[in-house]
Amino acid sequence: MWGRFVTQRLFQLIPVLLGVSFIVFLTMHLTPGDPIEHMLGQAGRITQEQIEELRSHYGLDRPLVLQYGRFLANAARGDFGPSYSHHGRAVASVVAERLPATLELTLFAFLIAIVFAIPAGVIASLRPQGILDRAATVGALLGISMPGFWLGIVLMIIFGLQRDWLPISGRIDLAAMPEYYTGLYTVDALLSGSAPALWSALKHMVLPGIAMAAPMAAMVMRMVRSSMIGVLGQDYVQFARAKGLPETTVVGKHALRNALIPTVNIVALQTGLLLSGNMIIETVFQYPGLGKLAVDAIAAADYPLVQAVVLIYAVSYVLLNLGADALHAALDPRVRVA
Repeated sequence: MWGRFVTQRLFQLIPVLLGVSFIVFLTMHLTPGDPIEHMLGQAGRITQEQIEELRSHYGLDRPLVLQYGRFLANAARGDFGPSYSHHGRAVASVVAERLPATLELTLFAFLIAIVFAIPAGVIASLRPQGILDRAATVGALLGISMPGFWLGIVLMIIFGLQRDWLPISGRIDLAAMPEYYTGLYTVDALLSGSAPALWSALKHMVLPGIAMAAPMAAMVMRMVRSSMIGVLGQDYVQFARAKGLPETTVVGKHALRNALIPTVNIVALQTGLLLSGNMIIETVFQYPGLGKLAVDAIAAADYPLVQAVVLIYAVSYVLLNLGADALHAALDPRVRVA
């Protein structure tokens, strides 16, 4: 039953991805701006014949339907074509260079959010309407309300410019660059045994990581609090207390385990939002990941690169949702998978 459920969801992903690819493709081609003009810059010695030759070379002179069909056929093989803004380099190669940075920053922000949100939600639920609960509620409201770019700028001003405690741009100090193994600087630093590289990579992720993690932490904390309040009132929890079990065992083993089941979907959705929201954060902090790459590609009308990055985001988002649904079905036997 569980395998059938996962299989059905996998087939449901196909029309979603097709729809996303079509919308992105159409939006990029309807947006004002000619990628060939961006590619050539302001060079005055380029003739109209040369421009048309380049348009033909990249297939931009064909009807949109044929261009889209060619894009789908190539994308199915993992070939997104050449990048207009990176001197004709393969899009897959450009994306592969930036992907580790985004994965590392997203994982770092995810850990910050989870480590803060779950304990805060549990503590707030133990005494509803108490001081800690009210403080957590106010913090969650601020985390949800503050735009990520605004929070990032505030953090840059306070901790980067005024205090000079943390770097406000880049991914690592050039002098601390570790040996390349995976492209994840923290992992590469550990593999090469370089403490300065590890420290530098972590410092560069703190401010953008906090700016990305704040909305997710707020949402997860509110969900954990709400679920815990409901679970703590259940009969089996009261029975566990009546048996004389320590409160830590009642809360941690009996209540929290069941309260986290409905939280799984929220965590998956918010993790997807971490990926989609990193465009603004990476641009603010000049962090060289996929988000910054997508923003630069949009400005340069680099159709293949934008389509590839957005498709990667879409695939990641739907797979996270699929994983959450599958995990929810595995943890909760009440979920029907027929």
